[in-house]
Amino acid sequence: MIDILYFARIAELTGKRKEQLPLPESVTVNEWLTQLNARYPALSDVRVLKVAVNKKHVPTDTLIHDRDEVAIFEPVTGG
Repeated sequence: MIDILYFARIAELTGKRKEQLPLPESVTVNEWLTQLNARYPALSDVRVLKVAVNKKHVPTDTLIHDRDEVAIFEPVTGG
């Protein structure tokens, strides 16, 4: 089971701020995002998704493990 946090527009597209989902085996962020897009097709409209695992920004080849916390958001810029 992993804890997932959705922020800003991602929360709007999924209709959730957080949820728990089973993770039968460890997967890369990229593989997991593919699964998430299948669950929430509206996410396919988002050009770039950023992911943090256990509060650290990670590249897409990072493994997600059971009991991890995964946060998903769009990149933000300051002005």
